[in-house]
Amino acid sequence: MSARIQKIFLVLVAVMVVGLVLAGLVFVNAFKVWHAAIRAGNEAATVQNLKTIAAVEAQYFYSHQRTFGTFEQLVKEQMVSSKFAGNPEKVTVDGYILTLTVTSEPQAFVITATPESAITGTKHFYFDSVSREIHVTSEKPAGPNDPIMNK
Repeated sequence: MSARIQKIFLVLVAVMVVGLVLAGLVFVNAFKVWHAAIRAGNEAATVQNLKTIAAVEAQYFYSHQRTFGTFEQLVKEQMVSSKFAGNPEKVTVDGYILTLTVTSEPQAFVITATPESAITGTKHFYFDSVSREIHVTSEKPAGPNDPIMNK
């Protein structure tokens, strides 16, 4: 190869390498944005699921001798969709593990929502029939002493 062809070849290789590096950076950034969008969607869906379950539990309470229902009972009564079927106390929906605990003395319920992984969500949620507020935290599973979520 002549010196001129070698220089052109080296320039082309350099341009290709720079192009690949830039494409890689764009891909990594797009991947991060995609994951953030997935998390935000799962978190919004989970908040809506908590609100739905709270409303349905109120209906169930007044139509079933002042008792709250498990996931199994709520699905059986067709008060919530079948996506909540499976375990009477724990289901995985929209990237979150929802745990519903119903007590009889006193009649109450607590529902917690924990992300399946850091990819599916970063916020933890808590709701109970006493305070009727959604509590949220990012550090650990949420509880009644965590900050109340802004409405």
